[in-house]
Amino acid sequence: MKYLLWLLKAAIFFTLFAFALNNQHDATVNFFFGTYWRAPLVIVVLVAFAGGIVVGALGMLPGWWRHRSNAARTPAAPATMPVASPTGTTGGSPVSGNALIVNDDSNNNGSTDLTVARHHGL
Repeated sequence: MKYLLWLLKAAIFFTLFAFALNNQHDATVNFFFGTYWRAPLVIVVLVAFAGGIVVGALGMLPGWWRHRSNAARTPAAPATMPVASPTGTTGGSPVSGNALIVNDDSNNNGSTDLTVARHHGL
């Protein structure tokens, strides 16, 4: 499998290398007010690709900031690890599939503190 991945990477590299060698003639990019930029076509394509990456990352930046601020505002996870029995029950009370046992202390008079786990989708 390792050699197959290296073969795939080599094929992609040589395909892009052949594209670069076949597109060495000059291309002209016309801007506003009569200005233009003349460069090899492969350079123009690479600059357009890099520009698309930058614009895409800048478009995602507000969402990243919002996610970081929401994550900073949420309380930290409990210090104890979630505990679940193999049968899915603790002390006679059933535990649903999306619940975590935060405090399973036997000196807690038989009560169990259940917190519903939050599921974050992408």
